Amino acid sequence: MELIVGLKALHITALVLWCAGLLALALMLQAHHPWHSQADYGRLRRLTHYSYIRLVTPAAVVAIAAGTALAFARGVFEPWFFLKLAAVGLLVCVHAWLGVAVSKIGETTGRHVPPKAWLVLGVALPAMAAALLLVLAKPALPGDALPEVLQSPRYRSLPVDETPI
Repeated sequence: MELIVGLKALHITALVLWCAGLLALALMLQAHHPWHSQADYGRLRRLTHYSYIRLVTPAAVVAIAAGTALAFARGVFEPWFFLKLAAVGLLVCVHAWLGVAVSKIGETTGRHVPPKAWLVLGVALPAMAAALLLVLAKPALPGDALPEVLQSPRYRSLPVDETPI
């Protein structure tokens, strides 16, 4: 029981850092302007780069790892959980999108236009809200909410010769 409480605390803490970091990165990227002085542009560039590399990405990895461990520890494999995973997948896509923007800003000083903050926030905030609402409400979705292919075993061999250990 203590393990589950610890995993839950770690998961929530990492999620808060990850989600806040995604929102902050979207706003910081919006502040990059080609007319900034070299010193100001460099300072903002380092801030976004270090935030992405040293805070937001590790928080994402810890949040996903702790969430995966928590799902297996508690045996939560309900239809609402798979919808939550889809929302988390969308957050991973936003994370990668911001990572590409951070990288391009560093490689193409003054020539790359970062994504608009309203667009990033318009994708990230609903995904965050959906994940949170699904976890808190745990709605009882009908058993046939998932496609048939996901509800029954396929009885097919693995596409590799080796058997996983």
